[in-house]
Amino acid sequence: MRVVLAEDSVLLRQGLVALLTEHPAVAEVIEAGDLGELLSAVSEQEPDVVLADIRMPPTHTDEGIRAAERFRRTHPKLGVVVLSQHADAEGALALVAGGSTGRGYLLKERVSDVEHLVSALEAVRRGESVIDPHVVDALMRHRLRFEASPVARLTGREREVLGLIATGASNSSIAASLHVTSRAVEKHINSIFTKLDLPAGDRTHRRVAAVLLYLGDSGSTPRPVAARPVV
Repeated sequence: MRVVLAEDSVLLRQGLVALLTEHPAVAEVIEAGDLGELLSAVSEQEPDVVLADIRMPPTHTDEGIRAAERFRRTHPKLGVVVLSQHADAEGALALVAGGSTGRGYLLKERVSDVEHLVSALEAVRRGESVIDPHVVDALMRHRLRFEASPVARLTGREREVLGLIATGASNSSIAASLHVTSRAVEKHINSIFTKLDLPAGDRTHRRVAAVLLYLGDSGSTPRPVAARPVV
């Protein structure tokens, strides 16, 4: 795959280029040092995926998120993984606000694991969603507080179901854990989607959005997260 790498730290960018170019799944790495160079590279080079710092010049605020939003309109099949020094709850929610298709959120501390990084890039290239488990764990500890959260509409049982979804549990695992039928779990999940105002679409993407809303709610009581990306 052809990757556009947008990172203003020259040392980190060079290190990532070295790691990625040695991997057999990567055909080319195109470098960008700021938002303008990133937009130009995507427009001119037509890459398969983008790996971008969440903050870069010119403002060092949310350039990576804004670029991902723009590419959803201009290059809808382009996969984007954003990198962050810290788990940013608002950033993670903003990244998937328009849909989680082909979007990923990773912490920079994890990029030295080239297999993990390439796996995330390949996943978003396929249209999947990848949220680093370290990011999910940090979101649980640093939940957003909303005065009128849609999660408040859920029943106690629906909160339990959503909490188990957040751990990566399958419907059958949830049914076994709660001692109910798989059909009952399916009904709860459909009700959760409705109460959280999640539009009809790919079920996997709706599950990701529901989990992020759950993690952002101050009243949720999440259970331990599985040690793998939420996809």
